[in-house]
Amino acid sequence: MSWSIPLAQRVISLKPSPTLAVDAKAKALKAQGADIINLSAGEPDFDTPDHIKEAAIKAIKDGFTKYTPVAGIVELRQAIINKLKRDYNTKYALDEVVVSTGGKQGLYNCLQAIVDPGHEVIIPVPYWVSYPAMVELAGGQPVFLSSRPDENFDIDLDELASKITSKTRALILNSPSNPTGAVYSRQTLEAIAKLAVEKGFYIITDDIYDEIRFDGNGPENPVSVFPEARDHVIIANGVSKTYSMTGWRIGYLAGPQPVIKAATKIQSQSTSNPNSIAQKAAQEALAGPQDCVKEMVSAFKKRRDFIVKRLNEIKGIKCNTPQGAFYVFPDVSSYFGTSCEGFEIKGSLELADYLLEEAKVACVPGIAFGDDRFIRFSYATDESQIGEGLNRLEAALSKLS
Repeated sequence: MSWSIPLAQRVISLKPSPTLAVDAKAKALKAQGADIINLSAGEPDFDTPDHIKEAAIKAIKDGFTKYTPVAGIVELRQAIINKLKRDYNTKYALDEVVVSTGGKQGLYNCLQAIVDPGHEVIIPVPYWVSYPAMVELAGGQPVFLSSRPDENFDIDLDELASKITSKTRALILNSPSNPTGAVYSRQTLEAIAKLAVEKGFYIITDDIYDEIRFDGNGPENPVSVFPEARDHVIIANGVSKTYSMTGWRIGYLAGPQPVIKAATKIQSQSTSNPNSIAQKAAQEALAGPQDCVKEMVSAFKKRRDFIVKRLNEIKGIKCNTPQGAFYVFPDVSSYFGTSCEGFEIKGSLELADYLLEEAKVACVPGIAFGDDRFIRFSYATDESQIGEGLNRLEAALSKLS
């Protein structure tokens, strides 16, 4: 039977998340018995620390299972305020913070709150896969800003200035970056912050990986390096990556009170409050012992060193050394135009599919992040799996000619 009632126009051109699609395909093959090494998902393999789980258990036993304020419980918002003061030396009030059902919802609500049809949002390439779709769902137009792989994917400030128009509403920054692991320098962050103040646009700084850095420095963002830009900066963050709490679905926004109030209003008509039990767990994550974070970051750094060295030993691959997060983004374009047993490698999409079928290794094609020359591997898994995956990768690539 054909379906005659059309869907909304906004969803017809909407693409599903490529990272989740690859992860789902890999898991489906694994369920069928295939020996899959999944290096695609951005999910730490560590368990959520015990003290955080205990806080959730206590919340259940205490009967903390009812609705909470839409913006989140006061105790959690205060823990967020304390974290932002500790890490960024920036003070926020309770009505300048809203807790959301994951960091993704926070970003979505933010863009819904500030973007109207015709507005432009500048997005550096490569980008996290959901940024352009979120802008489009808000009626805005993504404007893509190229970055420079040879300079650790830094932003060309002159090119950025050339992209700013009277329609520019925001710029989205992600540092450390998904997919590159790059960290913007203080000089770059300060220059962008000054530009936002001068030209009158928002910076949405996605700080979800802010504590997963390998350079010995603490978290930095535009407002911490240039406090005068505070009213132009919206901080998006959460507990999923830092505390290995991906399934708990707690994120947050902090920023100018009118923006946060608007985002809260949008949330009140969509999901209402985040999960009450997960909020108590997130409160403990932010306010409790932080040794678990240092241990995870140390393990990620060791894995980073291993995977970067091993990738650069494989013929035809060039890989930068990430400064944070838990991804590598190697240039594999030298294999484009090759083939093997019916597989024709035209770009990153075909190469990722070939690696999944031939090597049983799951990765994400760079085209999903806006740059077809690359593929993304996650090293948020144990070193033995990474090593075996790269051995399979090298063997599969050697068959291409």
